[in-house]
Amino acid sequence: MQRLFVGLRPPAVVRERLLGLMGGVAGARWQGDDQLHLTLRFIGEVDRHAARDVDAALGAVHHPAFALALAGIGAFERRGEPAVLWVGVSPPEPVAALHRKIEQALGRVGLEPDRRAYRPHITLARLPRGTGSIAGALEASGRLAGPPFDIGHFCLFESRFTPDGPVYSILERYPLSVSR
Repeated sequence: MQRLFVGLRPPAVVRERLLGLMGGVAGARWQGDDQLHLTLRFIGEVDRHAARDVDAALGAVHHPAFALALAGIGAFERRGEPAVLWVGVSPPEPVAALHRKIEQALGRVGLEPDRRAYRPHITLARLPRGTGSIAGALEASGRLAGPPFDIGHFCLFESRFTPDGPVYSILERYPLSVSR
């Protein structure tokens, strides 16, 4: 069995900037460079036959290349407490459109649709219960923005659990078409 997800890997210069934002929140489990990505679709545990079907379905997705920029920092809450610190991207529309195409492709090979609302983001840290207010950290980061960066492909990742945390490996890259 393999634990899979589909995502975008930001370029090194963007990941360096994100790594530079990390700190200032007690107990936060910050993401490492190899973990920084924008999830397009979590797939979960599949056997090798289903993994091959997923690969074929993703290979049939056609979508134009696009540019994104970092846009703001926020937090997802769980039971009224901050649980995940994230960075948003702008514009969200091309990512959401790609997400929908991937969802349709995976549905054709029998995967159930993800029923959660999709919000494009890059996770910076997971926060332990009782972290309290992170308003200071959010304020210190200011209104994060950056120059656009090109997205020319999306990836199929495998996630393996280790004693040191999850390790993400890119299994396949799928090119996006260049507009003319």
